[in-house]
Amino acid sequence: MEEPRKSPSSPAPWRSLFQSHIEKMKDPYFVFSTVARDDKGTPVPRARYCVFRGFFGELKLRPSEEDDLKKHHKDGLNPDAFESDMLTFTTDVRMAKVDQLVQSGGAAEAVFWVKEVTSQWRVKGKAFVIGGSPTEKEELDARAEIRRTLRILQQGDIEANNKEWSWDKEVTAYFACLHPIRRGSFKNPPPGLPMAENPTHSDFEFGEEVTDLHDPVARKNFRVVVIRPEEIDQVDLSDYRKGQRWKWTLSNNVDGQWRKIELWP
Repeated sequence: MEEPRKSPSSPAPWRSLFQSHIEKMKDPYFVFSTVARDDKGTPVPRARYCVFRGFFGELKLRPSEEDDLKKHHKDGLNPDAFESDMLTFTTDVRMAKVDQLVQSGGAAEAVFWVKEVTSQWRVKGKAFVIGGSPTEKEELDARAEIRRTLRILQQGDIEANNKEWSWDKEVTAYFACLHPIRRGSFKNPPPGLPMAENPTHSDFEFGEEVTDLHDPVARKNFRVVVIRPEEIDQVDLSDYRKGQRWKWTLSNNVDGQWRKIELWP
C-alpha cells in the first residue's frame, strides 16, 4: 500500500513562474484532456477547452460576486486557511469528462498556450471531482485526496480555521464566481443530448438566470474539478533561435519533492 504523502511545506518550484504567465492571459483558457473508451473498449483521447479558476483553496471573487455570496450564504467565504498547487475548473456532472475521469482513475492533462510570453505549459496529473453529496464515498475519497496536499497558511490558527472552513462553502464560492446565466446552464437539458429528445421535465430551463446560489437543480449538477499535478512540462519559445524546455516531476516519496531536468525543446 502506498504510504500517504505529507502535505507540502512550500509551493512547488514551478508555481511562481506558471502563475506569473497565467496572469498575463486575457482569458485563462486551457485544453483539458481525458481518456475515454470507444465501443470496442479501445482507449481514445478526448479534449476540450476549460477555464482555469485558480489554485484550490485560494479562490478570489470580484466584489460583486462576494456580495452575492454573502447575500445567499450567511457564512460567506472560507477563511484564508489553505493554499495549494492544485488547478481548478468547474463543470457539469452530466458531461462525459466526469465519467471518463471516474473510469480512468482520474488520469488527466491540461495544456496552456500563453501567447503573451510564447510559452506552453503541460500539466499531467490526477483529477478529482467534488461538489456531490457528502455522504457519497466518491465525494469523501476526493476530499481526502485533495486535503492531504493542501498547505496550511497559519500554523497557530489550525484548529480555529478547521472549524470555520467547510467544503460546502468552498464549492458554493466557485458557483458564485459564475455569471447567473452560466449558473443557469446547469439547469439545461443534459449536455450532448440530441435536441429531438429535448426533455419536457419542469426542472430543465434553457437560458435561465440563477441568482440563488443553492438552487437545488443547478447545484445538483454543478461540480468543481481539482487537478493534482504530478508532472509539469514547460516549453519557452520566446527566442525561436534557442527554444528551451524543462520538466518537473513529483517524486514518489512521501515528502513530495519535485525533480527538475532540462530537455531538448
